[in-house]
Amino acid sequence: MAKFKIEAHFRLQEWVAEEKGYFRDEGLDYEFQELIRSSGGAHHVTEGASGAFQSIERGREANITCACHWTANVAASRGHTKLFADAYSVAPAGIFVRADSPIEAPADLANVPISVGFQSGSHYATIQALESYLPRDAISLSFDEGMLFSRMDAFFGGKSQAATLFGGPYYFAEQLGYRKLMDTTFMVGAMLNGDPDMEDVAKYFTALRRAQRDIDLRPELYTHYYKMEFPERFHVAMDTRRWGPGERIVFEPYSRDVFEQSFDWIAKHEIFESGCMGSGSYDDATVSMAPACAVGTSMT
Repeated sequence: MAKFKIEAHFRLQEWVAEEKGYFRDEGLDYEFQELIRSSGGAHHVTEGASGAFQSIERGREANITCACHWTANVAASRGHTKLFADAYSVAPAGIFVRADSPIEAPADLANVPISVGFQSGSHYATIQALESYLPRDAISLSFDEGMLFSRMDAFFGGKSQAATLFGGPYYFAEQLGYRKLMDTTFMVGAMLNGDPDMEDVAKYFTALRRAQRDIDLRPELYTHYYKMEFPERFHVAMDTRRWGPGERIVFEPYSRDVFEQSFDWIAKHEIFESGCMGSGSYDDATVSMAPACAVGTSMT
């Protein structure tokens, strides 16, 4: 049987579980794929309208990967993956501007291009956050800067007036003195790729649950793992001692109601072209573990 493939996703949990041996403790036969730092973040440089959804369409190698729940819903509804319904996570995010920017409040972002990732968490979250301040036609988004690290780099270089950042880049922007106008926290869905053994899936999430508990208890011991996520050219400027714990995994169901509300929001906002969202069926899009394999059953 092929090894279970694990890939970190801009968060601490996989790094903590790997370094502390939690995957091995669960008896998981696995490979840990280090994609982000080894590539120098090159896969974050995209051209045109390309983002998280398009990367799922092209196919991802790891058996479990993540994306914002909106994109995960549609990708699963179109048969590209299966949305894991027994857990989700929540990522801190925010809309940032330069410290000396004349933009003082969210309402000042009217018709100002905000750098986001196309059909990625920052895309949806920015709209969702700003709708309480601006009419939809005054919310301007720019997809030209690519995905997360590429957009962060462009923003720091002055190529965009505002950017929505999450996870490590969110904390990095705060550390460097960029001004956060508002939070845009969003949910992240876990996706199963290929046909992994569900017992392996249970082992994987049990290991992450142990890592999450460690992070909750002593976050300052683990924020250094952000350097495992960032391309090395940023390391000299990073002081991860000042950073927060980042994305938190919630071991509760991603329910039918949440799925349907999210799917309806995507449709109403025409994020995808008409007829391109798939079935919208929770039963078809999701997978859940049997009670005997439920997350955390091997923990005491």
